[in-house]
Amino acid sequence: MKNNTRILAVLGALALLNGPFITDAAAADIATLIQPCEDCHGKDGVSQEPNIPTIAGNSSTLIVYAMESYRDKTWPCGDVKYPAGAHKGETSSMCKSAENLPDDDIESISDYYSNKPFVRAKQSFDANLAQTGKGIHTLHCEKCHEDGGSSPDDDAGILAGQWMPYLEEQFKQYSSGKRPMPEKMKPKYEELSEDDIKALIQYYGSFQ
Repeated sequence: MKNNTRILAVLGALALLNGPFITDAAAADIATLIQPCEDCHGKDGVSQEPNIPTIAGNSSTLIVYAMESYRDKTWPCGDVKYPAGAHKGETSSMCKSAENLPDDDIESISDYYSNKPFVRAKQSFDANLAQTGKGIHTLHCEKCHEDGGSSPDDDAGILAGQWMPYLEEQFKQYSSGKRPMPEKMKPKYEELSEDDIKALIQYYGSFQ
């Protein structure tokens, strides 16, 4: 009995000793993994660049889908310059960033950022157009982009409070056919005029 007690005590001590090291190692791994993301999308995935989206707070499912789409080059990849970090000023793209990422790394990155809070961008917007956009959103978009496009739970991406220049570029890609859209989105999108899209972008930018 005494021997069993001693063995349990030793195992418990080892667990206490090893536990922090395992945690620290895991933290170091994720820190290394996300560093290129941080250099572009900002600390904790909160972008300070109007043409680069905030990724924090979006669902893990959506982030995985986005990164796989970039890795498989089924989404268009525009070149951007790193705004910070060791590669500041260098040009890259999401396709280049994701091309060699294994599934496990994509899942780790996605889990990390999905657990960070989304921070709405502070930006100027047209209040009248935003009010018009609210009605358009309610009629055409609310079913899939709940709560004015602010819910991550629908796996459709947080639109409310996202940078408007980034949204403008995504809408252009949808309109030109460069970026594929879900089948259920297509008939609703095709009903939108250019003015409707402008109003929607102002509406999403009005969330601050």
